[in-house]
Amino acid sequence: MSNALPKEKQTAYQRWEMASFDTPQPPPPPSPQQRQAAEKADASARVKEQLASVLEQARTEGFASGLEEGRITGLDEGRATGLEEGRNQGLAEGRAIAAKEAQTLQRLTQSFQEEISKANELIAQDMLDLALDIAKAMLHSALKIRPEIVLPVISEAIRYLPSIQQPAQLFLNHDDAPVVRQYLGEDLTKAGWQILEDPHVERGGCRVDTASNQIDATSSTRWHRIVTALDKDNEWLAP
Repeated sequence: MSNALPKEKQTAYQRWEMASFDTPQPPPPPSPQQRQAAEKADASARVKEQLASVLEQARTEGFASGLEEGRITGLDEGRATGLEEGRNQGLAEGRAIAAKEAQTLQRLTQSFQEEISKANELIAQDMLDLALDIAKAMLHSALKIRPEIVLPVISEAIRYLPSIQQPAQLFLNHDDAPVVRQYLGEDLTKAGWQILEDPHVERGGCRVDTASNQIDATSSTRWHRIVTALDKDNEWLAP
């Protein structure tokens, strides 16, 4: 068998040469143009580096300054916003409290006015009661001092009659009858009147009876009409 390598498996070969054992020569020094170009490149690199350092320092300082300024501005704006919001909230709460106090004051004022009106009404009623009591007492006293004041009462009672129909009777208190007979007896007798005494008729009053009419002009009846008109309950008591 042959040990030859087939052609398709054969590769190109390089000639082997023994390495030299001599000391290698140093590279030639750069030319002036090369040195000048290298120096320019170094200077440009240093400028770029310095510029980048300055820019980075400026960016850092600007960032710090902007951060501080932004923080101060943010604090000022936040404080202003907080003050405005607090002021608005305080105003709203103050208005609400003032409105509530105003309503309370209005209710108190209305209640006070109502109480004053009630007090005035009570005072007026008390004054009216006192006036009636005084008037009643004065009438009782006046009848004792001036018994002739019964005469206008009798004249008024007779005047209300449209016509006198017999028998015509005039009932008087036994203390008033003599006074009436003295001052009006003659005229009444001529007109057909009979003067009669009635213990149920109080002093200062009278009762008129005819065939078709009756007039109650007693003191208690006239007094009752007065107090009824005044919506009061104040009875007449004969002395």
